[in-house]
Amino acid sequence: MIYRHSALLRQCLRDTQTQRPFRVPALVVLPDHLHMLMTLPTDDADFSARIRMLKASFVVTLRQQAGCDVRINARGEANIWQRRFWEHLIRDEQDYRNHLDYIHLNPVKHGLVARVQDWPFSSFHHYVRQGLLPIDWAGGADVGIEEAGE
Repeated sequence: MIYRHSALLRQCLRDTQTQRPFRVPALVVLPDHLHMLMTLPTDDADFSARIRMLKASFVVTLRQQAGCDVRINARGEANIWQRRFWEHLIRDEQDYRNHLDYIHLNPVKHGLVARVQDWPFSSFHHYVRQGLLPIDWAGGADVGIEEAGE
């Protein structure tokens, strides 16, 4: 459901970035979750506040859309998101590359597409436009990265 409202999610992401600055070097939006690399300001390590703000903003805005069936449970959680999120502090350049690959390969891993290039809700396409990755990167095959966590 989330990727069907990608324009709305993009706006909520921008609004969150305005309130709590961070950069997004990589992102993939899947049906019920997303994976994102975040770069926070040097003196700030509050990933949780940003994720909470993004999720809440998206749910509130989505609930205002006609025909959207977003339900909230007793814990205040919306039925459109996975329950938790996982954060990982990038250790070095190799760890960064591994997570970048993991993010871009995730639609293939979940069986949503056969090739990375076929999933439109991914920063992969930005990397292709910038000349940083070829359009046929990974060719739909696993490139041997370790599980980054979901």
